[in-house]
Amino acid sequence: MSGISRSMAPIERRAAFSVAGIFSTRMLGLFMIFPVFALFAHEEFQGVTATQIGIAMGIYGLTQAVLQIPYGMLSDRFGRKPLIIVGMLVFMIGSIVCAMADSIEMMIVGRAIQGMGAVAAVLMATVADLVTEQFRLRAMSIVGMTIGLSFTLSLVAGPMLGELFGVRGIFWAIAGLGVLGIALVLFAVPKIENQTFQREAEADPSQFKDVIKNPQLLRLDIGVFVLHAILTAMFIAIPFMIRDNAGLDSLHHWELYLPVMLLSFVLMVPFIIQAESRGRMKPIFVGAILTIALMQLGFLFEANGFWTMFVLLLIFFTAFNLLEASLPSLVVKLSPADKKGTASGVYSSSQFLGAASGGFIGGWFYEMYSLEGLFFFTATIGFVWFLIAMSMSKPLPLSIASVHYTTDLDGTEKQQLTEKMLSYDGIYEVVFLLDEHRVFFKIDRKVIDEVGLIDYLERGLA
Repeated sequence: MSGISRSMAPIERRAAFSVAGIFSTRMLGLFMIFPVFALFAHEEFQGVTATQIGIAMGIYGLTQAVLQIPYGMLSDRFGRKPLIIVGMLVFMIGSIVCAMADSIEMMIVGRAIQGMGAVAAVLMATVADLVTEQFRLRAMSIVGMTIGLSFTLSLVAGPMLGELFGVRGIFWAIAGLGVLGIALVLFAVPKIENQTFQREAEADPSQFKDVIKNPQLLRLDIGVFVLHAILTAMFIAIPFMIRDNAGLDSLHHWELYLPVMLLSFVLMVPFIIQAESRGRMKPIFVGAILTIALMQLGFLFEANGFWTMFVLLLIFFTAFNLLEASLPSLVVKLSPADKKGTASGVYSSSQFLGAASGGFIGGWFYEMYSLEGLFFFTATIGFVWFLIAMSMSKPLPLSIASVHYTTDLDGTEKQQLTEKMLSYDGIYEVVFLLDEHRVFFKIDRKVIDEVGLIDYLERGLA
């Protein structure tokens, strides 16, 4: 089993970090306005309503959800880099429209255009094109960690940039991030020599029905929908609460967000270790959901004063970051071996639709029923998610890998090989796709040496 490298090649590391950088520019651009937008819109646009603020904050999610899978399919035909560049240009145009908007309606249009640069699926397919099978999970983890850090940075950077340049300046800075993203595509992302449809990273429309009907995956799709609906709805009200209850004007909100986000990451780590290493994923996952729901009641009844807001936000973001890290991992653990790309695509679309719905519905509740209505909405959907999650199966610590083979197999040989592989401890699922000459399998990495297994299969099926 020595014929296969156990460390990423330099070009694979370059691919992972350059794609992570592009993701960062886009995530920062979408979320930097969250901590400051509600106050800005209230002061800038005469007669603006909470519903309009919510729509402006969340509408990027609607256009992103609608277009991300078509972008991925178009990139199979026209190439990854051209589609990423097109998406980043659209994102830049939307940012410029927002920077120059003289009405809330124009701001909504700009945010919708920002979301239309929906390159997430194309970026994940790019990683799959450039990184070999045994290191794709590692590369995807690098991208995932970068996305999480970018979100955290955005909540701190937004108020800080707002203090220096104003909110319109933030949108100009976001447009500049688009330029940086295009530069990374042109000069940092390696050339893709052999682009193919990547089933592990892209959605296959023929699998949508099976994925949506899968009860385990459906729970996760509902979960990420609710999580991002709560997040977006909250930020319609939280900036006003920090100003009025915590005594910080909008230019100094970062003084609250910075320690909250740093401490929340520190507090999250022990729970991640317990969940992944000690086999306690379900109780910790369900407990974090319950915490999210309870914090909505806390914001409603107890959010008086700086330190109360600090504690509530700290507990909320500790649970939020834990769920953000756990949910994609659960998608891998619970999706069928050959449907990971489709499951991830549906999951991602659910996330963006949740952001849109949270903005639209949360804004309406805030306009009609003030804080009580908004946090009644977020608490209710949080507790519904908690009840749904209670019925999930205990997830096993499984990962998905695949091997391309050259031998032509008939149905009998496929069945024999499937039964042989399933006889080994640590292999839980095997799927041969004969027309693609590829086998997918789910394994327990604590039992199976994934690199050695791939090497063995590649030599045995060559």
